[in-house]
Amino acid sequence: MASEITYAEVKFKNARPAAVAEVPPETKKQEHHPQKYPPWLPWVISLLLFLVCLVLVALLEQGWICCPNGWKLFQKSCYYQSTDTMPWTESVQNCTGMGSQLVVINSKEEQAFLHNMLKQAARSINFYIGLHAEEVGQWQWLDQTPFNKTAAFWREKEPSNVEAEKCGVIHTMPEIHNWNDVRCEDHYRICEAAALTLTERPSS
Repeated sequence: MASEITYAEVKFKNARPAAVAEVPPETKKQEHHPQKYPPWLPWVISLLLFLVCLVLVALLEQGWICCPNGWKLFQKSCYYQSTDTMPWTESVQNCTGMGSQLVVINSKEEQAFLHNMLKQAARSINFYIGLHAEEVGQWQWLDQTPFNKTAAFWREKEPSNVEAEKCGVIHTMPEIHNWNDVRCEDHYRICEAAALTLTERPSS
């Protein structure tokens, strides 16, 4: 009788309780530490998506503005900086043959753009612009744009206004006032053309 009671009271140290189930560490972490997002985050995401949609709509309505290879874009015009020289008449014809004209400068912003573009020239040279004088001192643009003397960018003590110098050039120099009148001989040139606007075709 005594041996049976002793046997019943023996406990096995290696035995695991059957009723306890282990939970994987990742599951416990998710249950005790759920990931929370700031309440304002969905609103920010919605706003960003809305702005992206507005930009896409604007681009599709206005089209993509671009220039031919080798031309530089400023506002709605493209500019070509030649690497060879020609007399005035041939320079005019060369630009016309490319669907453009010798550049006509209409604003201080455009002059500043051209001035910065020419800063990259390797040496001090002249580029024809669309400015010439049929009569000495009577300067006019090729496209008949009225010439505004107060909005010109002549170099100091220029133009010379002499019979031999009836063609206008823009010179590569640090100052923004870099126009000069020269003989209508071989010079480089800057051509200007309207920028290309590419629009998406409506689906059929």
